[in-house]
Amino acid sequence: MPTLTISHTHAEGTLLNGTAKGDGSYDAIKSLRRWKWSRNIGTGSWYVPGSRDRRADTYLIDRTRTALQAAGFEVTVEIDDTYRSTAEVEADKAERQADRVAALDAKADRKDGAAAAAGAAHERAHAALPPFGEPVKLGHHSQRRHEKALDTAWDKLGKSVEANRAADEAHRRADSASRTTEHRYNPGVIRRRLDKLEADKRRFERARDGYTRQFRDGNGQVIMVEPHEPATGAYRERLETDIAHLAEDIAFWNTELAKAAETGAQLWDKTTIVVGDQVYAVGSWHEVRRVNPKSITIPSIIGGSWTDTIDYSKIKSVRDANGRKVSIRYGERSVDVSAAVDLDQGVEL
Repeated sequence: MPTLTISHTHAEGTLLNGTAKGDGSYDAIKSLRRWKWSRNIGTGSWYVPGSRDRRADTYLIDRTRTALQAAGFEVTVEIDDTYRSTAEVEADKAERQADRVAALDAKADRKDGAAAAAGAAHERAHAALPPFGEPVKLGHHSQRRHEKALDTAWDKLGKSVEANRAADEAHRRADSASRTTEHRYNPGVIRRRLDKLEADKRRFERARDGYTRQFRDGNGQVIMVEPHEPATGAYRERLETDIAHLAEDIAFWNTELAKAAETGAQLWDKTTIVVGDQVYAVGSWHEVRRVNPKSITIPSIIGGSWTDTIDYSKIKSVRDANGRKVSIRYGERSVDVSAAVDLDQGVEL
């Protein structure tokens, strides 16, 4: 049995190297379900999807090692859980996405060629049919030849249709992939990502510093207090590392958000929206009832006396109570007395 290596780095993710076709390694790990095979990693390797730039899943790694050792393999484990810088991670993602777009564009070109060939084959088959839609002459010596020509024409037509559908799908995937990085740097997406990163950082800080959880009854009276002591030892060190990494992530994305604001992105918040404004979001206009730290309160979208909230990142356009267009200029609210807003479309008139 060859020696297998389970490795994990933030640049490469979790890999299983050293396997060979028919050596029994697949039978040993198939029940774990997480492992996938890729021909694009070296000469071929098992990998765990989504494991790049994440902490090693030691539970999965230990289970994999145990399963392989039970099958008679010698297994070594190499784990490096050092985080990469956020800038390096983003540059790597952009490069890999560009490679994916290039591969999908090439695939779309091949599908176009196949569709053109299938279309030409159908045209030839159709041209071989008797002219003017002549019906099949039953009992005539041409019957079998005519029927075969019809079957061929229909078959070629079906293949042409399928080839064109495949080409359209390949172009759709290539076009979607080409917008992935742009979408990732969309200001609204960045703001929602920052909200999650900051929430994660606060959660890790609570675990590091300790906190107290209170349980209340239906009247709001405290019925139990659950203290959580500050983290210690290796767990505290891990939390400190994760908190520092999250702080770097937050700084990086705040810089990107500032760049977007400098180029004119409308980053609405509680300082630029006021009660009584009309905001265009989720496909229609809504009156602002209350301004909150992370969202605005509006009348219920489905009607009635209830209210809904909308995150600031989802606001597309704003007008004041007098119908004048509101925008953000140099980080401050600005009302354009000369511009109105189309209530149905949410665009400047």
